[in-house]
Amino acid sequence: MNMDLDAMGILPPTHRPEDCEPTQQEIPQILLDRLARVRAQLKSRDISAAVLFDPAHVRYATGSRNMQVYSSRNPARYAFVPAEGPVVLFEFSGCEHLASHLPTIDEIRPAKAISYYFNERNTHAVTEAWADEIDDLIQRQCGGGGKVALESATSQAAFALKERGYRVLDAQEPLEQARAYKVPNEIKMIRSSLRAVEEGVRQLEASIRPGVTENEAWSKLHQHIVATDADFIETRLMNSGPRTNPWFQECSDRRIQSGELVALDTDVVGRYGYYADFSRTFLCGRDAPSRTQKDLYRMAYDQIQTNMANLKPGVSFKEYAERAWQIPPAYKSRRYFALAHGVGMNGEYPYIVHREDIDDKGYDGIIEPGMTLCVESFIGHEAGGEGVKLEEQLYVREDGQVELLSDYPFDARLLG
Repeated sequence: MNMDLDAMGILPPTHRPEDCEPTQQEIPQILLDRLARVRAQLKSRDISAAVLFDPAHVRYATGSRNMQVYSSRNPARYAFVPAEGPVVLFEFSGCEHLASHLPTIDEIRPAKAISYYFNERNTHAVTEAWADEIDDLIQRQCGGGGKVALESATSQAAFALKERGYRVLDAQEPLEQARAYKVPNEIKMIRSSLRAVEEGVRQLEASIRPGVTENEAWSKLHQHIVATDADFIETRLMNSGPRTNPWFQECSDRRIQSGELVALDTDVVGRYGYYADFSRTFLCGRDAPSRTQKDLYRMAYDQIQTNMANLKPGVSFKEYAERAWQIPPAYKSRRYFALAHGVGMNGEYPYIVHREDIDDKGYDGIIEPGMTLCVESFIGHEAGGEGVKLEEQLYVREDGQVELLSDYPFDARLLG
């Protein structure tokens, strides 16, 4: 069962191959366009260069993919991206050949791994050599400069650049702003990731039966995404029965019982590095759902349906929060922390929080064409019992229309 998208003014998902898979001719231009967005953000802030360690940022700016999970905790590969001039990828030792075909990279050098894990007592000396090399690149390729953007490195690395006269800024701001607005044909990569993950969730749902453990069912999605060239699942958000409320209880070895709700959030870093992020709640077994289960599901469904219909270009974050579906009082304390959030290679800018939270925890901004966003719902009673998690992923197109990207049916038994 699916929503009446026409009544909501939302375009339906597409499964046409030409919309869901970039061609080999389009991919290089997508990579170059993403790099251009990064450079534009650096220039607008008068930043000479960014040194990127976050593997999602490295992949966005250059298209380079290597040991994504490992690189998220080890500063052992990074990219030097100047506002103008040659891009240098510093690759993990022995892996230099992996990115040699990419049009975004002008030079590949072996990385200096700047952590105690690699260097022990030599960490300071290696970090100093790292900073000297970055300084040399900025002097030779950028004509010098006072501002350098850095993220996910060590504090010692930032201190070393500061000692060389640079003002060190956080690279997250320009990178988040670059990634928030999708370049031409980038959406094809996102749709490709979603189509693959949807099939994985179908296999997961088919495995849900009385007696199976949460982990066993969850593993079906892992196997499928690896088979379809995805990277990894970022969280472990699948749970059952009493573990569905409150939300954010990780997948476990609990055995799912007949008649219980099973809730999940995909959180997959999928094909081409793009996040496939939607949530569903299922009913285990063949029994009819209880009235309470149907009421929970209907509230969550109504929440995302209302909030999807309010997702329009030109609407401010505060306006969106004010227009949002009103959560009944007994369910407010366990509400999901965001009404909606940006999505690209991960959860991204912006985060739009509830009207109750926006003054203390939120910020204002404008929903604009080019953004992809997820609309969230979790409904769980403050006194306990089961809960329902639903979420959809959408695209605010350049023509101002809003398109539903995720395409997975809702549970007809629970909707009644």
